[in-house]
Amino acid sequence: MEILEKCEICPHKCSIDRTKGKIGRCKSKDTIKIALYSTHNYEEPCISGEKGSGTVFFSNCNLNCVYCQNYEISQESRGKEITIEELAQIFLKQQEKDVENINLVTPTSYVPQIIEAIKLARKKGLTLPIVYNTNGYENVETIKMLKGYVDIYLPDLKYYFESLGEKYSKVKNYFEIATKAIKEMVNQVGSPEFDERGMLKKGVIIRHLILPNETNNSKKVLKWIKDELGDKVLISVMAQYFPTYKAKEIENLNRKITQEEYDEVEDYLYSLELENGYIQELGEHEEEYVPTWEY
Repeated sequence: MEILEKCEICPHKCSIDRTKGKIGRCKSKDTIKIALYSTHNYEEPCISGEKGSGTVFFSNCNLNCVYCQNYEISQESRGKEITIEELAQIFLKQQEKDVENINLVTPTSYVPQIIEAIKLARKKGLTLPIVYNTNGYENVETIKMLKGYVDIYLPDLKYYFESLGEKYSKVKNYFEIATKAIKEMVNQVGSPEFDERGMLKKGVIIRHLILPNETNNSKKVLKWIKDELGDKVLISVMAQYFPTYKAKEIENLNRKITQEEYDEVEDYLYSLELENGYIQELGEHEEEYVPTWEY
């Protein structure tokens, strides 16, 4: 693919030729690499529903989060290389399981290939909504490429303070870049739309993970959502943080959040009158993704 000959798909804009085996910040080549596909029942209720979300976990990531729960996939590149045709077939296999949607987890590095796979799968009968499940560190231009292919955007908004993005995910300007991308997502798919069962058909859910010692970061993120987007999006505040990967050795991150931290963020969320979305109960689904390995 020509776009991969000078890759600028994500904000790192490495400009390397992935078609010749060059590897940039995300460590991805021109082939698709996935770790697994499975039925996932622990996403937000309007995503997982009763039948589960048909997740496809892509290997590699353009962030280097020190607390990543899926670090074997995102940082250590666990997975298997597949073709565009094989990815399209996986989408169809997921649909045959009668899942609620096709959920693309950490897909950023593979956007051009994913678009081609969606085209192929739709020609062969794929009708499920497509969920783009991302860390939020996205180019607006890449999000624009996805118009007409993605129905539901599920971005993180991890950090308000730039120092946290640099310290914990090794990126600069996270908040500025992520918020621009999120606004494009909202412009593209509009306000949330649900079917008769309460399943999300179209829209944006912004996820935010509460970090230990960083309640002010959470408050700033929630305030921005309230001021800039209001009821145009759903919010999912997650309390499932636990120290894993490198975080176990980092003083400010080497514990779960406390009840006091959780209550502080929850109270602030309600004070903003942000009612469209979810807040995860403390201690719920710490192991958010429990893989069922399938190739």
